[in-house]
Amino acid sequence: MSSSQKSNKESSGREDASESSLQDDKLVKSAVKGDQEAFKKLVNKYQKPLYFHVLKMVKEHEQVEDLIQEAFVKAFDNLATYNTDYAFSTWLYRITTNHTIDYLRKKKLKTTSINDPVKTKEGEMQIELGDKQAETDRDIIRSQRQKIIHHAINNLPEKYRVVIQLRHIEELSYQEISEQLDFPLGTVKAHIFRAREMLYKALKDKRGQF
Repeated sequence: MSSSQKSNKESSGREDASESSLQDDKLVKSAVKGDQEAFKKLVNKYQKPLYFHVLKMVKEHEQVEDLIQEAFVKAFDNLATYNTDYAFSTWLYRITTNHTIDYLRKKKLKTTSINDPVKTKEGEMQIELGDKQAETDRDIIRSQRQKIIHHAINNLPEKYRVVIQLRHIEELSYQEISEQLDFPLGTVKAHIFRAREMLYKALKDKRGQF
């Protein structure tokens, strides 16, 4: 082992760190300082492995791509909290896994109808809503949240606003957006990634209003 490699391992806090992991740490340090090219290298390195990782939990291919992009945005926004005592890949996989689990949990809640009977040992029973006022409050909060999100989308630069509206409001596929705007597919994905990054930061600042 060269002296420079030994020094890098000691500074990372992981004596058993691989060369790949040490390279990740260097890229992270550069990205924290605002080097977006460094973060792009991390995205390019882990995008494909994460795709197959998430695909084990979510079978819709385009949804997998969305989840990975969103996980990268979260990781990028929280790079300063990354502890180099642990491998960056482990940290990134944990963020991606947790984000995917949250998506699956929310999806399950959305597809569970309050009108469907619930099976119990005593037979079937209907779900009864207890507090109507609580339901009204939730409707108000949901409405306020939607207004904040739409306001944030409307404040995006036009090229990002258009793609995010087509993807998440009109629910077009990446390919459909590419054909409609006459953009290369890669450009569409890059614009959506950047739009989500900007939205995440804008909504994070307004988190107390949700």
